[in-house]
Amino acid sequence: MNRFRATIVFYLIMATGSLFIISCRRNSTEGTIIITRTSGKVLNLSFSSADSRKIILRSDIVEVEMGKPEASPKLLTSSFYSARSPEISNDGLFMIFAGQKKEGDTWQIWDTDLGNLKTRQLTKLKEDCTDPAYLPLGRFLFTSHSASDSLKSNESIFTSNIDGTDQKRITYNPAIYRTSHVLSDGRILTIGVQKFPETGDQKFMIMRPDGTKSELFYKGSEGTVLNGPGFETNNGRIIFIESEKSKPGKGNLITVSYNRPMHSQLNLTSEIEGDFRAVFPQPSGKLLVSYRKTETDRYALYEFDTESKSLGKPIFKSNDFDVLEVVDAVKHIRPRKLPSEVNAVIKTGLIMCQDVNITNEITKIPLVLNKKILKVEIMGTDSSMGTFKPSADGSFYLKVVANKPFQIRTLDEEGKVIRKCDWIWLRPNERRGCVGCHEDQDIVPDNRIPLAVKKASVGIPVHVNKIKDKMIDTE
Repeated sequence: MNRFRATIVFYLIMATGSLFIISCRRNSTEGTIIITRTSGKVLNLSFSSADSRKIILRSDIVEVEMGKPEASPKLLTSSFYSARSPEISNDGLFMIFAGQKKEGDTWQIWDTDLGNLKTRQLTKLKEDCTDPAYLPLGRFLFTSHSASDSLKSNESIFTSNIDGTDQKRITYNPAIYRTSHVLSDGRILTIGVQKFPETGDQKFMIMRPDGTKSELFYKGSEGTVLNGPGFETNNGRIIFIESEKSKPGKGNLITVSYNRPMHSQLNLTSEIEGDFRAVFPQPSGKLLVSYRKTETDRYALYEFDTESKSLGKPIFKSNDFDVLEVVDAVKHIRPRKLPSEVNAVIKTGLIMCQDVNITNEITKIPLVLNKKILKVEIMGTDSSMGTFKPSADGSFYLKVVANKPFQIRTLDEEGKVIRKCDWIWLRPNERRGCVGCHEDQDIVPDNRIPLAVKKASVGIPVHVNKIKDKMIDTE
């Protein structure tokens, strides 16, 4: 009997101790903020731009405590030459980041247990791997060059299991992608910049984690630059830093509505002197921001009140370091796990346009371009993939080889280009639809069946030997 009681007491003590350890571990990061800091000279370049990647500063990731601006930060990446781009797992227990072990090493993706600071390497590629973000249910994403890219001009998004296995490329256009973040609806919000045949503007693009349904989310006015990722606030908006190329030392806090991002821009800091470098929303509705008043100041960490549009007292300030990035080390709701339609066995995808004559009336198009569209051409990276006449109602329905970039161009009666879209791609078995050509992103299609879908889809690319001049008669 005594032995039985002793056994029960032993297991009760073990269980209590385990609960105590788990409780302490789960609370280990409460009230803490994680920042990327650098002692080097910060230039007025977009942290997400291609040029800034050539001038990356040595940086490290540290943990600071709320309410203790004078306390020494806790170094989380002491075994790394340089580290950046931290993101916290939805349970608040782990941090994923990009790091260089030694000077001259390629950047790779790592994660750290915030309870014991044990670190493991997640990627082991020959190319740099940067800009990581957690995906739902044991996967993450990152940016890297694709070894199979013949243009050598892209930096694609890849996804992977959290142990580094099952890596999959999900973007297939000649562009670079930076500072990706996963929204609560499960989609990826990322900055994309076209790199072929010329460098384009920075845009927020949005897509599913399998690379399907990629589309424009937000583009600022001409001459503006995006300076970091976009994050969701607790009132249904997206917050990010944007500046003008003519005023690189004046980054502003910009918010847009999740539902109408192209028509809802608000500048929260236009009346505040100085430069905002980074932003991260808190559950309270306030923002964590990196800010400096003049170019001779260091970027310091502040709390920002969105209601009064004012800065609070410094949370972390140092004469030796600039704050480049910030995240809050707290639990958050896991993003939705979206189902995937990708089927690698199928080598094509389908795309339908309701009417190529529908355009965005807000877009300033010269009158000379307002001609009747007689033909549509599908362009590959090196040649035309096929030309055809749209149906009588302006619709078309195509079957396009998957995982290959292409552009859609509309032509007049003389064969001159009226409009063209950015590079797009279809994943295997993907089905996509658009309302028109450069249409308003917020409009919905008319409730009618396009004539093009009443016939078989047109195969792209067209077989050159069978169809002269790649011209297809769709009527």
